[in-house]
Amino acid sequence: MEGFGVFVLVLLVLVLVLVFMGVKTVPQGHAFTLERFGRYTRTLNPGLNFIFPVIDQIGAKLTTQEVVLDVPSQKIITLDNAIVTCDAVAFYQVINPAQAAYEVQNLTAAIINLVLTNIRSVMGSMALDDVLSRRSEINDKLLAIIDQATQPWGVKVTRIELKDIAPPEDMVQSMARQMKAEREKRATILEAEGVREASIKRAEGEKAAAILEAEGRREAAFRDAEARERAAEAEARATNAVSEAIGAGGTGAINYFLGLKYIEALAGIGMAPNSKVTFLPLDASGVMGAISGIAELTKHVGGDGAAKPVKPWGQG
Repeated sequence: MEGFGVFVLVLLVLVLVLVFMGVKTVPQGHAFTLERFGRYTRTLNPGLNFIFPVIDQIGAKLTTQEVVLDVPSQKIITLDNAIVTCDAVAFYQVINPAQAAYEVQNLTAAIINLVLTNIRSVMGSMALDDVLSRRSEINDKLLAIIDQATQPWGVKVTRIELKDIAPPEDMVQSMARQMKAEREKRATILEAEGVREASIKRAEGEKAAAILEAEGRREAAFRDAEARERAAEAEARATNAVSEAIGAGGTGAINYFLGLKYIEALAGIGMAPNSKVTFLPLDASGVMGAISGIAELTKHVGGDGAAKPVKPWGQG
């Protein structure tokens, strides 16, 4: 009876152990493969799972979260024989745990080596300038190639980014000198364009000023000619009046003109800047006679401009 009790106790413990071994809990973001006698049977998803103890065993434990891989740096020879150092980072996610566990050995190492190989292939087919300026295009090309190559492994490569592309030091210095020369060239061109624009603006201003000056001279000449024409008309009218007066037998008109010219000559001599004192044989009676002639002529012409008979000089 005592031995039966021990057997039951052992059996109970064995059942408890088997029950414990038959319950598997998979955390969120992970997936376990289940093997029966070493063969894959199914995938255990996150949560509580039941398996047959002893005959079923957990195979591979994989994460279904997105994984970040640091791709180590390597030296690459570009199409124009320039040596650059480049490293990258890759992002992938397991979408089929069975393929990821059994289609490739060491999934991480396989993806890293695949990325390294394709980086050399893609960048090696491009010149250095294209490698440095078309980084986004290189990333897209690498992503397309590697994602297609890793599909049989049950993973999805979501992104590949080149982190750093470092040319040799001497080439960096050459690029810096080239960039400096380009900037100096642009600065010189801009300065020359500024000088040209300034010259054009200055010439346009001078042209406008010359045009305005010429227009001013033309207007002044026109006004001068008009003034001379008016003066000539006035002189003609005066000469006509004098002629009529002389024809009527008066000598006052002649005295008027002589006196007027005489007075103008005296005024010009008196206003000369190079002489302060002038001695002339001045005949005051002649001047007074000329003034009397002017008064007589004024009376003779009258306010309406009609000629009147002029008395001989000295007859009042």
